Amino acid sequence: MASTGLFSTELMVFEEHRQEWSRSHPGEYVAIQDDVVAEGFFGTYAEAFKAGLQKFGVRRSFLVKQVWVNEPVYFVEQHGSR
Repeated sequence: MASTGLFSTELMVFEEHRQEWSRSHPGEYVAIQDDVVAEGFFGTYAEAFKAGLQKFGVRRSFLVKQVWVNEPVYFVEQHGSR
């Protein structure tokens, strides 16, 4: 089933390249708009975001995503109530 939500194309492009990128650029960041990938991979989110702005501009959204084979999952637990 195809996704039609926000960033669905960008996430599809990411998934198509995830295995390859996770071998060559683990832990780095990539910027994607539609099916276009900004040139290069970046060591920080801020660097990838800046490259995305330079490549794609500010008029449309683009995705910045960290490259991992298996993405970490974080749990936030609420302790008590106020």
